[in-house]
Amino acid sequence: MRMYDLIEKKKQGGTLSRQEIHDMVRGFVDGDIPDYQMAAMLMAIYFRGMEREETLGLTLEMAASGDMVDLSAIEGIKVDKHSTGGVGDKTTLVIGPLAACLGVKVAKMSGRGLGHTGGTIDKMESIPGLRTAIGRERFFEIVNETGIAVIGQSGNMVPADKKLYALRDVTATVDSIPLIASSIMSKKIAAGSDGIVLDVKTGSGAFMKSLEDSIALAKEMVAIGTGAKRRCCALITDMDVPLGSAIGNSLEVMEAIETLQGHGPEDLTEVCLQLCAQMLSMAGKGSADACYAMAREAMADKRGLKTLAAMVKAQGGDESYILNPDKFSRAPFLCEVRAETEGRIVHIDAAGCGIASAMLGAGRQKKEDAIDHCAGIRLNKKYGDEVKKGDVIGTLYASKKELFEEASKKLLSAYTIAEKRDKALEEKKLIYARVTKDGVERM
Repeated sequence: MRMYDLIEKKKQGGTLSRQEIHDMVRGFVDGDIPDYQMAAMLMAIYFRGMEREETLGLTLEMAASGDMVDLSAIEGIKVDKHSTGGVGDKTTLVIGPLAACLGVKVAKMSGRGLGHTGGTIDKMESIPGLRTAIGRERFFEIVNETGIAVIGQSGNMVPADKKLYALRDVTATVDSIPLIASSIMSKKIAAGSDGIVLDVKTGSGAFMKSLEDSIALAKEMVAIGTGAKRRCCALITDMDVPLGSAIGNSLEVMEAIETLQGHGPEDLTEVCLQLCAQMLSMAGKGSADACYAMAREAMADKRGLKTLAAMVKAQGGDESYILNPDKFSRAPFLCEVRAETEGRIVHIDAAGCGIASAMLGAGRQKKEDAIDHCAGIRLNKKYGDEVKKGDVIGTLYASKKELFEEASKKLLSAYTIAEKRDKALEEKKLIYARVTKDGVERM
């Protein structure tokens, strides 16, 4: 095989065979194929796309390029949840414990965040003492004991994706559906769960801005999961405005705890219950409607909260913070951002809110950047709310006062306040569609 010939084949719109994909991925990981040739292939894929079998082949080869996790030591059906990311997305900390307390094993390997806020691992590390670097055997033990463990990705998992993503990032080929889908699903398949529920975000704060692009990505990922012999489905959920009211690491953990106590924001609560229902149904616990009711009951009687506390304790964290979130440290400085006009909030740019939180120290631009776990934003007003001039629409938290000026401007610019209130607001859905191997069900 000559890489030159494969590049030419894909450039002309040809279909790569499984053997050709295997040789290409293996050669790239081993260093036999240089970056400049793989960059040319990525650009050819960007413009020519991939057939579904090609994308499945690429995903499976990427998954097999490193360690494949065997979860057979964990009893029962294991279901994973993956979100394509957004602003204020702390759903794992709610959904995982709810599903676990209802008999579904959640053995989750998660990552850190780049950009707006930290990832799930960063959020969890705002809990004193909690360890996310845990050996494989202890990881299995915790899942068997508590039903759930969430740890950082470690070892040699999916090295092909690490190398390919670094190249995509500098060659303007990130936004290719086959490459996005294979990147996400290779990690999920390597992680070993029996089922995968995908939370594909859509809107201004999501990677996929349009509903149709989000559905296309979901269909591709579900097809890959099904082709890899995994149970798989996706919900298309809204990220045109931030999810919940908290943006930032410890702030989001506290909001997740509030939600498990039964008094979290309505939008976050509903999205979590819907996603949890899919996880439970996938594990054979009943219909989606019956599973939704089970999840709501487990939230109401705080079984999910107790499971989160048990997981935190098992991972070395101080579970008293879960049962009494007032113990979390607060940022030394806060700044209230006030409305400059009167009217109704008709839009909140989720990406703008995320950027404002990153400016306060809640996110990182480079992997080596430190995160301020206490920094972030609490949105006091959201879409549809009436405001008067001078009302507090958001509260900023930071360790340095000088960070507030620019972040305040950014948050204020993310809000659109319309003076006329007689015009009907555009209906905002939380769940737009459900995607399975059988097709797309619009909600």
